[in-house]
Amino acid sequence: MEVKLRRTIKKACDNPQAVAEVMRAILTAECEVDQAKEHFWVLGLNTRNNVQYIELVSLGTLNASLVHPREVFRFAIIKAVSGIILAHNHPSGMVDPSDDDVALTRRLCDAGRLLGIGVLDHVIVSITEMFISFKERGLM
Repeated sequence: MEVKLRRTIKKACDNPQAVAEVMRAILTAECEVDQAKEHFWVLGLNTRNNVQYIELVSLGTLNASLVHPREVFRFAIIKAVSGIILAHNHPSGMVDPSDDDVALTRRLCDAGRLLGIGVLDHVIVSITEMFISFKERGLM
């Protein structure tokens, strides 16, 4: 599912806090049942790092989401973006990355290098104001 972007969003996601705010706004617009599930999004960026699309790649369960590089990079290849930002939520409210989150991020960064599409960051958000950036934490 691709999210329709307003003009302001196309330029607003140039730092982890801005990404977290947009993802939180998308998440809070959903019904309460879906808010309690893990979501995995991809933000496609052009060469000036402006957002070209936001795609919901996976809607998982309470604490897991099935994510495969094929789905993560499908739209990025079709839309010919230069880079992507990964984002997902933790319904528990705790944003510390799990070992699986770190391993998945490394796998997706490797796939991006092969495709020539940079993975610029991975942001974990919660419905509260909390978020973390893998890039800022030195995890990628």
